[in-house]
Amino acid sequence: MANGQKRSGVMDVVGLVASLSVVAGPLLAWLRLVPAIVGFYLFLLGGIVAIVASLSALISTARGRGFGFGRAMALLAALAFLFAAFRTGDASMINDYTTSLEDPPSFAYAGSLPANAGRDLAYPAAFADTQRTCCADLRTARVAASPVEALQRAERVAAAMPNWTVTKVDPGAGTVAAVAESVLFGFEDDIVIRVRPDGTASVVDVRSKSRQGRGDMGANAARIRGYVTALEAGAPAVS
Repeated sequence: MANGQKRSGVMDVVGLVASLSVVAGPLLAWLRLVPAIVGFYLFLLGGIVAIVASLSALISTARGRGFGFGRAMALLAALAFLFAAFRTGDASMINDYTTSLEDPPSFAYAGSLPANAGRDLAYPAAFADTQRTCCADLRTARVAASPVEALQRAERVAAAMPNWTVTKVDPGAGTVAAVAESVLFGFEDDIVIRVRPDGTASVVDVRSKSRQGRGDMGANAARIRGYVTALEAGAPAVS
């Protein structure tokens, strides 16, 4: 009995620490007191441990025993963690998406930034099949405007997107470079928008890539969808 109570006490402490980690990770990152990746790993580790503590609480309940405050908190933290992890419905383990798999826009300017020093920013060919499976709806935008006007619109729309910062406009290359920062953790993702002529209209391709991690829970794909929708809303689409 004493050993069982001791184990229960330990699991309650573990559950409480895990639940605090689930809250502290995002909070510290949101306040920019720790790097984004540190806050994320605190959240991730806390969530995993909270799930384990929650299972302990459920087993204890099934055996007719109670459980303490720590495991009760862990159960709530585990539910919040699972909701956050799966709310996008896209767990594809890639972090680089583009509207043009055949000819992805290149991160020419992003490659010159200190944050990307030494990183390979080429689109991984292995990602293409995954993107076709999870995000076949990602498409090139087609607008009834000259390339010059389309580039201006592309820049205006990018500047108006939530949490985007336009970092470079290159009229010669027909590109707009931007960085998007996630609200909660502060992760930064690189974006490039490319405008090309298409008869009397223009085609606009977008690429969005995370700087950290491998999977992004669909954040980059969602970002591209939102941008293409906003661009075509302000510039008549052509078939």
